[in-house]
Amino acid sequence: MNTTQTLQQMQQLRLQGMYQAYRSQLELPMDQQLEGHDLVAYLLQSEELNRANEKTAYYLKLAKMRLPATVEQIECSAARNLTKQQLATLAEGRYLQQGENILITGATGCGKSYLACALGHQACLQGYKTAYLNMNRLIEKVTLSKLDGSYIKLLNHLERQTLIILDDFGLQPLTQEIRLTLLQLLEDRYGKKSIIITSQLPVSKWYEYISDPTLADAIMDRMTANANRIELKGESLRRKKSKTNQ
Repeated sequence: MNTTQTLQQMQQLRLQGMYQAYRSQLELPMDQQLEGHDLVAYLLQSEELNRANEKTAYYLKLAKMRLPATVEQIECSAARNLTKQQLATLAEGRYLQQGENILITGATGCGKSYLACALGHQACLQGYKTAYLNMNRLIEKVTLSKLDGSYIKLLNHLERQTLIILDDFGLQPLTQEIRLTLLQLLEDRYGKKSIIITSQLPVSKWYEYISDPTLADAIMDRMTANANRIELKGESLRRKKSKTNQ
C-alpha cells in the first residue's frame, strides 16, 4: 500500500489526527521522517490529542457558556478577595471529583459570571459535561417543559451534566415550581456532581430569598453543606474597563 492509499484509509476511518500527523511527516525530508515504533507512537499520540480537542470543542458548544472566559484571564488580588492559590485549587477540578458546589457572590459587575464561565471552560477542558443556565433561562425551560410534557426529560438531561452553572441567582422571584425544581436538582447531585451558583445576594440572604421555610431549609442544606464560597470584592470590572477605554 502506498502513502496516498494509507492517507485515504485514515480519512475513511476518520483518523483525522493520524491523517494530519502522517501528512506532516511525509512533507519532511526523508532523513527527518520518523520510522518504525517512533512513527507509530507519534501517530497514536496525534490521534489521541485530536480526539481530546474535538471532545472539548463539543462540550464547550453544548455548554453554551455566556462568556468566552478562561482561568488564565481571571484577575487575582487581595482587592478582589481572590488569591491565585484559590483559583489554582479550583482549576485542578478536585471539587468536580468530590461533587462539591461553588457559591460565588459579590456586587454587580465584579466578575462573578466571568469566573463561573472560566471554571466551566476549565471543566470542559478536563472532559466534564457542563451546562450554563442563568436563572431566567432555567425558569423558561422549566415552564415550557411543564407545558409540553418534557419536564422529566429536562431533569434527566441536567442530571447527566457533571457541572451545572446557575447564573444570577436571586434576581427574580421564585415560584413554588422553581423552588421544587431547584431542590430536585440539588437532591439528584448532592455529593456526586457539582453546581456553581452566582448571586448578587450574600449567602446569608438566600434563605429569605427562597421564602418558603421548609423548602429553604432543604435547599440551603444541600447548597451549602459541601460548598466552596467566593465573595468577590472591588470595583466593577465593567466600569473599570470603560474607564480604561476612555
